Formats: sequence, structure tokens, C-alpha cells
Amino acid sequence: MKRRNFLGLMGAAGVSAALPTKAQAGGNVDFEGYPGSKGVLFDATRCIGCRKCEVGCNEVNNLPQPEKPFTDLSVTETTRRTENEAYTVVNKYETSGGPVFRKIQCMHCMEPSCGSACFVAAFTKEPSGAVTYDESVCVGCRYCMVACPFEIPTYTYNDPITPKVIKCDLCEANMQAGKIALPGCVNSCPKEALVYGERDELIKIARNRLEANPDNYIDHIYGENEVGGTSWLFISGVPFSEIGLREDLGTVSGPELNSGALSVVAMVPALWPLLLAGVYGITKRTDKINIKEKADAVAKAISETQDKASADMKAAMERAANDKAATVKREVAKVVKEAEEAAAAAAGGDGETEEEGA
Repeated sequence: MKRRNFLGLMGAAGVSAALPTKAQAGGNVDFEGYPGSKGVLFDATRCIGCRKCEVGCNEVNNLPQPEKPFTDLSVTETTRRTENEAYTVVNKYETSGGPVFRKIQCMHCMEPSCGSACFVAAFTKEPSGAVTYDESVCVGCRYCMVACPFEIPTYTYNDPITPKVIKCDLCEANMQAGKIALPGCVNSCPKEALVYGERDELIKIARNRLEANPDNYIDHIYGENEVGGTSWLFISGVPFSEIGLREDLGTVSGPELNSGALSVVAMVPALWPLLLAGVYGITKRTDKINIKEKADAVAKAISETQDKASADMKAAMERAANDKAATVKREVAKVVKEAEEAAAAAAGGDGETEEEGA
């Protein structure tokens, strides 16, 4: 492909992508959830910050042990986020109602922003309620990390060979395989601060608690409607903003909210072959230029070598001819001199003989 054609196609694709469109990636706009999908209800009034949920998650997912043991509760006093080797963490917050603990993990949105931002559909909202990740199709663009309003996905920067995105998957693989009946964190909670079940039932449980103890709870179920709803729900005795949850997200889902911006992301699959073709064409052209330059350089070097060799040969031949002429001249002069000396000697001998005879 010629560079001009490549750039022209890129420009045409960019113009078409700039037209108003809905994002069509991993998330479906206006999706109301699968019937009977599961989720988890977290009750902040019951959490004691024991970190047993972290232990359960660690064991189920075969994660390495942390630098500080799980029995060290001082780590909860430092604001932490999920990371490559910790799919969930518990933080302690000093609030208007005193110290409160909150568990942090993937929210498993009904319409996940990470899925909508992912142009290769590496994220899937499962019928079970979990949002899973397929590392085999991930290209490492990390748009999911930017799109997530809860800042959950992390990236294995320490793995230069096969880096991937890391986040909680609600123990989907283990539960589907029948290895466990409950997510590891839920099963390990000693205070029933975590309840696993159908999302609709969890909302009923949460509402019953709010109505039965209005003085102990804020009258709101966080995650019921935030960003279109999440499979992970929260109830709390203090404002949610005081325990690190955003209250500025509204009820519009991430994919719908970001559809204008993500329409540009959605054009990437269409442009990808053109981009690769253009890069290939430019690379081949560069290779041809390099080959020609190398050939020219070799030809020039050979020519210069031949010219130098011819000049050296000519100079050598001239030197040889000059040396030969000088040698002949020297030898002739030598012979002439010797002949003259011999003639002189002979002439002297004849004179001496005549004097003796007299």
C-alpha cells in the first residue's frame, strides 16, 4: 500500500468514526441484567476489619502471601487499592460516626465500563452476575483501567512477557467448576457482613435492614442504581463518601455515558488492519531504501577500491620502469667506466715495454 493511499484511508475512517454513534463493545447500553444473576451485599455496620475476606480470596485464587501477614490489622489504616496480588482489600475510615471498615473489590457493574471500553471484548458480563476477563484476547491497551469509575483493574507491569489486567472475577471459574459454593471472601466472613445471592433478593434484604433499623443506616442502597447498577451492593451507617465510595457517579451507565468518546475507540478494530498494512508498507519501503543504500554503498566501495588499485598499480609500474631504467643506466655507466679503466691500463703497459726494449 502506498503511503498516500494509507493516509487517505485513515482520514476517511477518522471522519466516519467522528459521526455520532453508540459504543458497541463489551457492554450493552440499557442492559437491565440477566434474570437471577447473583451479587454480594456488604453491610459496613457489621464489618470489623478482620481481613478474613482477604484471606479467603487469597486462598481460593492461589495468590502469594502479602509482605505483612493478614493478622496485621494496621495495614487497614493506610488507604489501599486492589493490586496484582490482592483482588480485595479492607480499609479503615475515620468517619462522623467513628471508625468504619469497607471492603474494596470489583463492583461487577450491570453494564461494565471496562467492557464497553475494551474493543476486543476481553471483558464479559456473565449470566451469573460476574464480570470476567479473557487474557487471551487482551492487547494490553489498558482502556479498561481508564474507563472504570471505581479504579479497580490493575496491570501486571512486572511481567514484561505476558502482562495482563487483574481484578476480582467473583470467583466465577471456581464456582462454575463446582470447587466452591460461595466466593472466597463471603465464605470467610465471620460476621456475615457479606451476603451472596440473587441481586433482587439482596436488594430486598438490604431494604428490610434499612426499614428495621432506620437509625443505624443511611437510607440508600449503594449500587442499586449507581452507574446503571452494580452486582456488588453496599449499605452503611455513615455517608458513603466517608467510606471512600463516589457519590458523584449518577445513575447513567458507563457505556451510555461514554458512548460519544468510546465511538472513537470502537473504530480501532476497523483501522487496525489498515494501520498494520500501512506500517508493513512503510517498513517494506524502508527496507528497500536500506537495501538500495547498502548496494550503492557496496558499489561505491568497490569502485573506489578498484580505482585505488589501478592507481597503485600504475604508480608501481611507473616506479618499476623508472627503477629498471636507472638500473640499466647505472650498469651501462659501470661497464663503460670499467672499459675505460681497462683501456687506460692497457695503454700504460705498452709504454713501459717500449722503454725496456730501448
